[in-house]
Amino acid sequence: MAVEGGARRARAGLWSRWIAPLAVLAMTAGAAQAARAATPVKMALTFDDLPAHSALPPGVSRMDVAGRLLAAFHDARTGPVYGFVNGVQEEKEPDSVGVLSLWRAAGHPLANHTWSHMNLNTNGLADWEADLVRNEPLLEKHMAGQDWRWVRYPYLSEGETPEKHAAARKVLKARGYRIASVTMSFGDYAWNEPYARCMAKGDTAAVAVLEASYLKAAKDSLDFERGLSATLYGRDIPYVLLMHAGAFDARMMPRLLKLYQDNGVTFVGLEEAERDKFYAADFHAEATAVPTTLEEAMKAKGLPVPSQPAWGGAELDKMCR
Repeated sequence: MAVEGGARRARAGLWSRWIAPLAVLAMTAGAAQAARAATPVKMALTFDDLPAHSALPPGVSRMDVAGRLLAAFHDARTGPVYGFVNGVQEEKEPDSVGVLSLWRAAGHPLANHTWSHMNLNTNGLADWEADLVRNEPLLEKHMAGQDWRWVRYPYLSEGETPEKHAAARKVLKARGYRIASVTMSFGDYAWNEPYARCMAKGDTAAVAVLEASYLKAAKDSLDFERGLSATLYGRDIPYVLLMHAGAFDARMMPRLLKLYQDNGVTFVGLEEAERDKFYAADFHAEATAVPTTLEEAMKAKGLPVPSQPAWGGAELDKMCR
């Protein structure tokens, strides 16, 4: 009974924090949404950790996850969506073999997230480079002569010292890579494990809480980053959204993409988004002080960074324990 009571309290905490405010927002959303929709926003979708990310609920396979994501992309007419690959997952989860082929058959490109999701900040540069290179035959196989030379740093770690940061960029430049920065994220990965637990317990009420909190976090993130861009540049930069190929992401993808579209977002490819001058540093081999996130850009101009909305956190970790 104590465990059940704790689960109810966790759901109640999430409800009061994330869901109840939606009712208030709904009362004034019409006019604000119309104003936002009148200002087009470009966004590139990118997905990390292919072919396997986080826990699966009962009866769901990696191919199911990929199929649901790809169907949502098709229905929303997103255009090309880069999937960043950790090849080791095919060894860890043989059932995930086929995901990359499915992704490519749907017309979406793949790129490098290192073989084992190695953190550059906690590993030597030579080891990290070897891990990067180990992924390349798999990408060459699936991309068949098309452009796969984009890299997403695992954990977004670009080197813990200026020297290592510069050396890593020289490695990437020598191998023809461009860096896929991230200018929008709401920590979507944090919902996947709670979802698997709640589905295993058949707790549909908890899943409903997860759904509402996920969408609210996405909307809060969109508003937050757009606010920073407006403060800095008086315009929307084309945003690069970081997502993960998880089971809950697949469940929510149709609703998430509609939320973005309802708020004026037009989906574009990564190449188009990064043509914006904001991303110029992603094409340079040398170390640079040019900010690669909007938060960094605010600090560089001596502007205070507003407090970010709280996304995920301890409440999610308590769900369905």
